[in-house]
Amino acid sequence: MFQVEIPKQEYFDETTSRFVSFEATSFQIEHSLISLSKWESKWNKPFLDGKAKTPEELIDYIRCMTLTKNVDPLVYLNIPEDILKAINSYIEAPMTATWFSDDKVKNKKRSREIITAEIVYYWMIALNIPFECQKWHLNRLLTLIRVCSIKNAPAKKMRNRDILRNNAKLNAARRHSMNSKG
Repeated sequence: MFQVEIPKQEYFDETTSRFVSFEATSFQIEHSLISLSKWESKWNKPFLDGKAKTPEELIDYIRCMTLTKNVDPLVYLNIPEDILKAINSYIEAPMTATWFSDDKVKNKKRSREIITAEIVYYWMIALNIPFECQKWHLNRLLTLIRVCSIKNAPAKKMRNRDILRNNAKLNAARRHSMNSKG
């Protein structure tokens, strides 16, 4: 959960030719599967497609993430740039201590599958992840899904030459420890 603090603001509304002001506002947001699902059901397109979002789409995603009730809609239209950057940092944060050794690999293959809320729900069902996790930070949930997939995957088979090389090393170590030539 992330606490957003919007300071008291005053701005000129060109459509009404009036100055508009609103008090300082505080609200909580959560980047979760629920938020993702709300946004995708409204916009009818995947949020996690890697494509840039319009300012209107991003503001609406903040609206979908909001947990606090009855937030003035004008607040969303006037979020200062530094707070938008903080919200973006919160969205991109891993929210877990788990890391993967292949995260550092630059040329790793990416799946071409488009990830939508329904795909994530399918993964949760297939991996027996409880639905309470839909309220977790989305990156934490996706990490859990990846961990479950890795742990449930069958062990990789070694190639014959790797088996032979490994056996040769074991035999050499045993010969050395027993002071034997064979």
